[in-house]
Amino acid sequence: MNINIMNNTTININSLVRENILKLQPYISFRDHNEFNTPTFLDANENPFGECNRYPDSTQKTLKNKLADLKNVSPKQIAVGNGSDELIDLIIKIFCEPKKDSILMMNPSFAMYGFYATINENKVLQINLDENFEIVKDDFLKITQENLPKVFFLCSPNNPTGNSTEDIEFYLQNFNGIVVVDEAYIEFSGKKSSLELLDQYPNLIVLQTFSKAWGIAGARVGMAYASEEIIKLINTVKAPYNVNVLSQELILNSLNENKLEENVNKILVERAWLQDQLKTIDCIEKVFPTDANFFLIKMKDVNKVYEKMLVQEILTSRRDPAISGCIRINIGNRQENEKLINLLQNVIL
Repeated sequence: MNINIMNNTTININSLVRENILKLQPYISFRDHNEFNTPTFLDANENPFGECNRYPDSTQKTLKNKLADLKNVSPKQIAVGNGSDELIDLIIKIFCEPKKDSILMMNPSFAMYGFYATINENKVLQINLDENFEIVKDDFLKITQENLPKVFFLCSPNNPTGNSTEDIEFYLQNFNGIVVVDEAYIEFSGKKSSLELLDQYPNLIVLQTFSKAWGIAGARVGMAYASEEIIKLINTVKAPYNVNVLSQELILNSLNENKLEENVNKILVERAWLQDQLKTIDCIEKVFPTDANFFLIKMKDVNKVYEKMLVQEILTSRRDPAISGCIRINIGNRQENEKLINLLQNVIL
């Protein structure tokens, strides 16, 4: 394999940004960008009565300062979104000119990358993973050199396959655009986060979330970590009050309690138990290795197994026919996992 390592440490981010975005003036809340001691709020047409009557901090200062300490980055390197989905959408809008630019994503991977690109009228390029759900580097080099996509979405651990991508620096060094490493499941993997690469690669954006390991999916809070330059662009384009007061308070309370390790350990215990149990099931052809809080499982008769689970109101994510014969099943609590195993043990093919 002939690999031409490029030096992206001096990449010009502005050259990748849509011209109209560079000219865009951000919405700035006077209240949130100034300090006051005992203010009388008559500026934002709010109702003076009510328990949640004031707009949230549009800059999420307290939350970003807390995250900065936790992740060992500057608050200026953090953007907070209404879930990672909003951040994915914003990244595409910032860097990809509609009807002109393209994104690159793995296949199979998280469908929302392609969804938001399609809404923005950008072409979606897919790099097919091999039989072990890994990227073939020669294929990556070929598709990027021939098509020049603007943004590469690299989900690691990958959804729905569960495996992590090794040698992420290779993709950062060999991509003339923005590399988004989506680490929604990183806490379950035992792998190092790409956050430690931020200072080396100005074209890197790392996405993380409170939906998975933190167990706060209902709050809809995701984070983008990147250079100050990229974060400034995201904050320019985002809606002014994109993360509500209740979600910010819930996340701050969770950060103060910091039960992340406890939550992750519970999932890892259940993952190990479930993996052992799945080995004994006759209707299962293969359980793929996972670094996440779910298993991709190939069934001998996916239609029959899926319908049996559905009748018992065990909801799973059917990946067939995109991934032949496969169902993605996330790890529940012990009672939920036992219900799943009991059903699978009684499937007769």
